[in-house]
Amino acid sequence: MPSLRMMPKVMTLTDAASARVSALMAQKPGVKGLKIGVKKGGCAGMEYTMTWADEIGKFDEVIEDNGAVVLIDAPAMMYLLGTEMDYKTDKLSSQFVFNNPNQKSACGCGESVNLQPAASVHVVQPGE
Repeated sequence: MPSLRMMPKVMTLTDAASARVSALMAQKPGVKGLKIGVKKGGCAGMEYTMTWADEIGKFDEVIEDNGAVVLIDAPAMMYLLGTEMDYKTDKLSSQFVFNNPNQKSACGCGESVNLQPAASVHVVQPGE
C-alpha cells in the first residue's frame, strides 16, 4: 500500500486577505479564483503577479479559505512555499502583502523582490 504524504502548504492567507479576496470575487461572477504567480522583472529580479482566473489549471495549487479561492501558478510554487498573504490598509493605500521566507531582498520602491527557490522540502510521513 502506498504511503500517504502530507505536502507543505504553499501559501496561507490571513483573515484580512481571505475577506478581501472573497469580497472581490463576489463582484466577478464566473471567476474561479485569484491566480498568484511570479515573473522575472523589476530592479530586484522578480515580481509577484495577480490575475483573475476563469478556470483552474491542471497543475495549479488551490487554496480555499472562508470563501476566497487563490490559485498558485505551478512554476511559482517553489518561490512561494511557506508564504503568508496578507491585506493591509493604512492612511494612503490598501494592498496585498506577501510575507515570503524565500525573499532575500526587495527594491526601494517595493515593486520587485529577489526570490530564491525553497531550499528543501521535507515530506512528512505518517507517524512522524
